[in-house]
Amino acid sequence: MNEDQEVQRPNALRRCANDYLDHLSVERGLAANSMSSYRRDLDRYCEFCSELGIENPEAIAATDVSAFVASMATGSADHPPLGPASISRTLSAVRGLHKFLVLEGISTTDPAKDISPPKAANRLPKAMGVSDVLAILDAPSADDVSGLRDRALLEILYGTGARISEAVGLDIDDVDLESGTVLLRGKGNKQRIVPLGRPGRAAVEAYLVRGRPALALKASGEIGSSAGGAVFLNTRGRRLSRQSAWGQLRAAATKAGVPSDISPHMLRHSFATHLLDGGADVRVVQELLGHASVTTTQIYTLVTVDRLREVYVTSHPRALD
Repeated sequence: MNEDQEVQRPNALRRCANDYLDHLSVERGLAANSMSSYRRDLDRYCEFCSELGIENPEAIAATDVSAFVASMATGSADHPPLGPASISRTLSAVRGLHKFLVLEGISTTDPAKDISPPKAANRLPKAMGVSDVLAILDAPSADDVSGLRDRALLEILYGTGARISEAVGLDIDDVDLESGTVLLRGKGNKQRIVPLGRPGRAAVEAYLVRGRPALALKASGEIGSSAGGAVFLNTRGRRLSRQSAWGQLRAAATKAGVPSDISPHMLRHSFATHLLDGGADVRVVQELLGHASVTTTQIYTLVTVDRLREVYVTSHPRALD
């Protein structure tokens, strides 16, 4: 094999991977974040095949794909080990690539179709105690516009169980203070109406009356000119980003004396867990969270069982006998 062939080894597969990425972008219209993940995963796969000396997709065998899966779990000098969820995502990109190549007639076989990812451990979601949640909700100041916004945001996250993307994606027309409901747009643009309690309604109303107009005016000199219909605005009068919202949550947690390594999703977990602790039906919690299947919601029941067991062990006189 000459030097020119050696240089071309990774390029044939990479060209195919690029064609597949173009297909995902143009034909299927994948979002920029998804495209970035697919590109990163396929780059790692192409690099691995190159190290095996594989020149084109047709030369890849099922054992090569299996070896790639094993390499992701063990890691290397250039790549840290990946967890089951990340491996599953990467393998999904690889399987999509090979399926695409068969459909396009570039490959005659699909070496990845029977390869399964490792099973993920049944990780229970983390939930905070009620006192910690309340301390975080009370942390932002009610004396300035940013504090009013952050209070309203945190009340929405915990009061409705909204995902962070759903909260920052809210428009003014999605919030009905009179009926105390919020329209959330979840995954796949599926919509659900969720009730908001009295403290949440009060916080949102205070922000909409005293906070949001000031943010829009401060940013642009004319109320609403750059704000659009977004509920939550940053200091430039634009829609608040997920990253900024995450930062405000951490700042509130730090101020409240709660460990700051929390995430917006922990408020969502806490919302579900506290509802179940209070006796809510799992099917109702499923609807409130916007889960397509009750199986996803049922993992929260394991959290409450563990909590009941902990209380039993520490409280019942015969628990440890």
